[in-house]
Amino acid sequence: MHHSSDEQVLEVNYCHKGIIGWDMKDNTSVYLNPGDLEVHTLDCCSSSTIHLPLGYYEGVTVLIQPFRLDIYLQNLFKEWNYDPHYLIPSLCPSGEPLSLSASLLISSVFSGLYEIPEHNLCHYARLKTQELLFFLTTVSRETIPQIQPFTSSQAELIREIHDFLIQNIEKRFTIEELSKKYLLNTTSLKHIFKGIYGKPIATYLKEYRLQLAMRLLSETSESISEISAKVGYESPGKFTEAFRKHTGLLPKDYRKQYKATDKKEKICCIKPDP
Repeated sequence: MHHSSDEQVLEVNYCHKGIIGWDMKDNTSVYLNPGDLEVHTLDCCSSSTIHLPLGYYEGVTVLIQPFRLDIYLQNLFKEWNYDPHYLIPSLCPSGEPLSLSASLLISSVFSGLYEIPEHNLCHYARLKTQELLFFLTTVSRETIPQIQPFTSSQAELIREIHDFLIQNIEKRFTIEELSKKYLLNTTSLKHIFKGIYGKPIATYLKEYRLQLAMRLLSETSESISEISAKVGYESPGKFTEAFRKHTGLLPKDYRKQYKATDKKEKICCIKPDP
């Protein structure tokens, strides 16, 4: 991403679904999980790389120019006894991005935007923008819980570890083995991986294995034993039990159900001869 650099414009990002990350200037990486809020100036991200660890992201972006607010918003700030020119130095001193962990308060500002009818969205968004501005005037870097950013090199290393694990999904690696292989202490490895991919390593890999198994059961004729080994289970029995807990079905029943549904859909798609 490349755009003009402006230290006088704030970009506010709210993550509704998925995960989004930025590699910004000064070797800083910021990742947002659902419900998180992030604020930075356009100077921070004027030349940045965006990552979507889960492959998708849905959210809201608001751009604020405190020095160019219209008269109505200026009057609102006077009523709040707050100088809008203080927003940037308060939220992003020295150009540092600010990331806030998900909370009910943050959710209350944005969640309604996904429920309001389209024809009312513009007017509703104006009200929500005022609510957002008021919320930002109450934020204090000293007292509110924050998401600690990573360095871009740390984030790049975790993405490399992730790719290694996915490419070798049939194998099992301990945190200690990964820590030694990539010269990263175990605490940082676990913390940064969860920050980027939204879940602990073990949970993420278990879900990935079972999602892969579901795809193999529905798209191939490989035996359950073959699929079990391919997704990293030491025995078909352990795989079957994990699959049942995840889907509510045994692997053979899932395959039958999928095949029956697929066959029915194909029959429905057959057009009679004219």
